[in-house]
Amino acid sequence: MLPDRAETRAFANGKMLAAKDDGVGLITFNQPEKRNAISMEMWTGLGDILDEFSEDSGVSVVILTGAGDKAFVSGADISQFEKNRNSADAQAEYDRANSIGRNKLIDFKKPVIARIQGFCMGGGLAIAMATDIRIASADSQFGIPAARLSIAYAPDAVRRLIDLVGPAHARMILYTAKRIDAAEAERIGLINRMTAKEALNDVVLDIARSIADNAPLSVAASKLTINEMLKDGSQRDMAAIQLAVDGCFNSADYKEGRTAFMEKRAPKFVGR
Repeated sequence: MLPDRAETRAFANGKMLAAKDDGVGLITFNQPEKRNAISMEMWTGLGDILDEFSEDSGVSVVILTGAGDKAFVSGADISQFEKNRNSADAQAEYDRANSIGRNKLIDFKKPVIARIQGFCMGGGLAIAMATDIRIASADSQFGIPAARLSIAYAPDAVRRLIDLVGPAHARMILYTAKRIDAAEAERIGLINRMTAKEALNDVVLDIARSIADNAPLSVAASKLTINEMLKDGSQRDMAAIQLAVDGCFNSADYKEGRTAFMEKRAPKFVGR
C-alpha cells in the first residue's frame, strides 16, 4: 500500500515484512496461505521490526496490515498448538515467548494504525485492539472464538476489549464466540471507522500522513496521556505526563509551530 519506492525487508523467514515511506512505517503479517495466522516466529519478527521503527526518526506512525485480502490476522497459528500449547505449563512458556513481541507493541510510543480487511479473529483481534486506531473494510469480520476452544482470553486483552466496547458487548463477544461484521464493530466502538474495500488504502494512508505531518513530541505526549488516563488513578504516572508536556513547550518544534502559524505556512517539525 506504500509507493513502489518503499523498500520491503523480510523478517521471520519472510512471514513478517517491513517498509517505510515519508514518515509512515508499514508492517505486514505475511502468511496469507494461513490467513495470516500468527506464529511464534512472527511474534519475534514483529518485535524486531518495532525495535527498528522505534529508533528510526524517519518513522512517525506505523500501519499494521495483513497480506492478501482474506485476513488481517485470523488468530494464532493453530498448527503450533499441539506442540507449544498442549498444557497449562506449555501455554505459560508460549505466553512468555510471545509476550516479548506483544509487549513491544503495547509499549510502542508512536501511533499504530490497524488496517483491517477480512478476518480479524482471536489473537488477531487482540493485536488490533493493542493499536491506537482501527480502520476496517466493509467485508471484515471480527470475533473471539476462545469459548469454542476452551481457551481463557488473556486478562490484558479482555481489559482492552472492555475499554473499547464496554462490559455488556464484551460479554456478548466472549460468551457467544460469534463473529460480528464491520458495521456492528463500528457501532459498538470496536473499530474507529468502516470504509468501502476499494477505499481502505486511501483512508488509512490519509490518516497516517496526517499524523506524520504533526509534531512528533505532541503526538507522543497525547498517546502517553491517553494510555495513563485509562489506568486506575493510583497507577497513573503523572510525572511522566508532566515531563512530556514540559518537553513539548520547551521544544524547537513548539517555536516552529508558532512561527509557521504567524507566517501562514506549513510547519516543518523535527521531533525535538
